[in-house]
Amino acid sequence: MMEDMPAEWGKISSREILAAVKGRMISGNPQTRFTGFSSDSRHIDPGGIFWALKGDRFDGHDFVSRAIEQGALGVVVQEVHPSLKESPRVVVISVADTLRALGDLAAWWRRQHTAKVIAITGSSGKTTTKEMTADILQIGTETLKNQGNHNNLIGLPATLLKLTKAHQRAVLEMGMNRRGEIARLTEIATPDVGIILNVGMAHLEGLGTLEGVAKAKTELMDRLPPKAQMVLNGDDDMLMKHAGQFNKKYITFGLRDNNSIRGVNIENRGSEGMGFDLVFNGDTWPICLSVSGLHNVKNALAAAAIAFCLDVPPEHIVKGLGLFTGVKGRFQTIPLKNHILLVDDTYNANPSALQASLVSAAALVPKGGRFLVGLGDMLELGDTAVSAHREAGSRVAGSGASWLFAMGTHADHIKYGALSAGMPEKHIVIVETHDELIMKISREIKTNDTILLKGSRKMQFEKVVEGIRKTDNQ
Repeated sequence: MMEDMPAEWGKISSREILAAVKGRMISGNPQTRFTGFSSDSRHIDPGGIFWALKGDRFDGHDFVSRAIEQGALGVVVQEVHPSLKESPRVVVISVADTLRALGDLAAWWRRQHTAKVIAITGSSGKTTTKEMTADILQIGTETLKNQGNHNNLIGLPATLLKLTKAHQRAVLEMGMNRRGEIARLTEIATPDVGIILNVGMAHLEGLGTLEGVAKAKTELMDRLPPKAQMVLNGDDDMLMKHAGQFNKKYITFGLRDNNSIRGVNIENRGSEGMGFDLVFNGDTWPICLSVSGLHNVKNALAAAAIAFCLDVPPEHIVKGLGLFTGVKGRFQTIPLKNHILLVDDTYNANPSALQASLVSAAALVPKGGRFLVGLGDMLELGDTAVSAHREAGSRVAGSGASWLFAMGTHADHIKYGALSAGMPEKHIVIVETHDELIMKISREIKTNDTILLKGSRKMQFEKVVEGIRKTDNQ
C-alpha cells in the first residue's frame, strides 16, 4: 500500500515509486528513500533516483553506472544491464517503457498535491504567455513553472516532480510535434485550466497540414478533466472551427468584440512597449506592457484570461503584466547606437510567428528609418517547406522592408518569394555563415533603422544578435 501523504523528495520510497509506475523491483530495499530525480547522470544528487531514458541520439542506460558512481541510490530502467548486478545496494526498478513510466510517476505526484495546474499550448507564444501568467500568479502565491521551454514528454513531468506542498499554482507549457503528445501531456498534468493560444503552421513535418495542427492542439480540450476551465483564442478561426466539435464550455480572449476577455484602445509606444485597455464582464483596466508587438498584447490577454479563471484580483493582473520584461530571444528590442533598434526574435520560427513578428517589428520603425530583416530557415515544415519559405520572402517584401538578408538551405526560396513580390534584387542578400550575416548587416545599417532577426532554433541566430551588438560597441 502507498503511504497516505503528499509526495515529497526525501520521504518518497521505492515502494511508492514502484506502485506509481507499475514496475518490477529487481533489487534493493523497498524502504529506500530518494532525495530527488534526474534523467541526466551528470546532474544527480547523492541519494537520488536516476531515470534511464532512450532518445534519438542517446540512451540513458549507457550512463547507469556513472549515475551510481555519482551517488544515485536507485535507477529505473527498461533493460537490466550487467553493470547493475555489481551494485546490490542500489534499487533497480524495471519498467516496459521508461518514458511512459516517467509520465506515470509525474501524474501520480501531481495528484498528491493541491496546486492548481494551468496548461498552455499553441503554435506560438507559449513561453511568453507562461512567463506573463507566472508574473501575475506569483503575486501572493507560490507558483511553479517550466524552466525555459521544458514542455515535452520529459520536461513537463520533470517540472511536475518539483511540486511541493508550498506550491499553490503550477504553470505548464505544452509543446508537441506529432499527434497524441498533447493528449498524453494533458493526461499527466490533469490541468484545472487549459488554454490554446493559436493554430499556426508549425511542426507540419509531423502533422501534415494546418488541420492536423488544429487536431493536435485541441487534444487538450478533448482530454481536459470535466470540471476544468477551457480558454480559447476567439480570433483564431481554425481553432474555433475545431473546438466546436467538443461539447465543452469555454471562454475566449482576443481583439474581436465577441470575445469574453478583450483588448481595446491599443497604443503602440514603440520600443517602450504597448498600452491597451483590458475588458472583462463590463469592467475595464488599463494595461502597460514594457514589451513591444501586437502579438504580445494577445499573449497578455491570454495570461489575463487564465488569471480570471482562477479568480485572481484584477489589480494583480495589472501589476503582473506590468512586471513582465520579456523573454530572451522572443521579440526583445535592443537599442543600439544612432537610434538603431535591433529586434531579437531568434529563439524559433514558423510561418505564423514570422508574420506576427514582421507586423510588430515594422510598426517600430520611426519616421525616416528603414526596416531590415535577417531571416533563417524555418524547420519542421515537411512538404510545405518550399512554398512556406517563398511565402516568407513575399511577406518580408510586403512588410515594407528595405533589405532582406537570408541564410540557410531555403535562402534561395526566400529570395524567390521576395523578388516575386517586387523587392529589388540588389536589396536581397544571401549569406552562408553567421559571420557574413553580421558583417553585411553591420555595414548596411544607418541611423533610425530597425533590424528584425528571426530563424528556427537550430539556425542559432542568437550568434548574429551578439555579433551585431559587439560590432556596435566597437
